[in-house]
Amino acid sequence: MGMADMIASNDVSAQLVTYSLGSCVGIVIYDPVRKVGGMLHAMLPDSTINPARALIKPHMFVDTGLPALFQAVYSLGGVKSRLTVKLAGGAQFLDEKKVFNIEQRNTDQALAQLSRDGVIPSARIIGGRDSRTLRLDLATGELLLDVPGKPPSKI
Repeated sequence: MGMADMIASNDVSAQLVTYSLGSCVGIVIYDPVRKVGGMLHAMLPDSTINPARALIKPHMFVDTGLPALFQAVYSLGGVKSRLTVKLAGGAQFLDEKKVFNIEQRNTDQALAQLSRDGVIPSARIIGGRDSRTLRLDLATGELLLDVPGKPPSKI
């Protein structure tokens, strides 16, 4: 799965993967009972900067992509009270002077929305300067974080 995209599945033979999380934020949700999960790779925090684009590509934005992610997992049998939620990304890459601060705005938006919905992430690997790849194994719920030059780690 690439940038500005979302996927959800209940196929226990599947691995959900998103690559190159830089300033983008990756949000992963998983229901261990139903073995259903989903992943969002959002590029920008707020769809109000381009409402027309949000209609075409809602997963580009945290504020429109996050509700779509939860709905997709619910439609496959996921139950909110059983979900684990994890975030990664929000790395500071291109904006050395922090003029736009997209990475911080992305993670702030995701955390604020989750909080409003009464959801507390069980893990957050955000900030820094590393590009990250996330791999969710739907059979086990194991989420692996790959960072170039480092061994994969479980989060």
